[in-house]
Amino acid sequence: MDDTTPPPPPADQSPPPPPPVQTHTGSPTDFLKGVVGKRVIVRLTSGVDYCGVLSCLDGYMNIALEQTEEHVNGAVTNRYGDAFIRGNNVLYISAAEAI
Repeated sequence: MDDTTPPPPPADQSPPPPPPVQTHTGSPTDFLKGVVGKRVIVRLTSGVDYCGVLSCLDGYMNIALEQTEEHVNGAVTNRYGDAFIRGNNVLYISAAEAI
């Protein structure tokens, strides 16, 4: 064997695991502050989605959206200039664009 060639790894050694996937580790409050003024998707407990620009929200998750579209089963059913959603109907808020 040549002196410059490294020895092969032992057969019982497996390759190292891949690096962990990077995830966002901020708090929900940080996320919500970061999406104000950006496009979001708001899913209601009824299953209806509202997509629009998040104007503001409060501690009760009451939400004000601008340029709002209502989606039922993936199809646009209505378009609103401004929409106000009461917080107890909100299932989740998701960013529709990169934060």
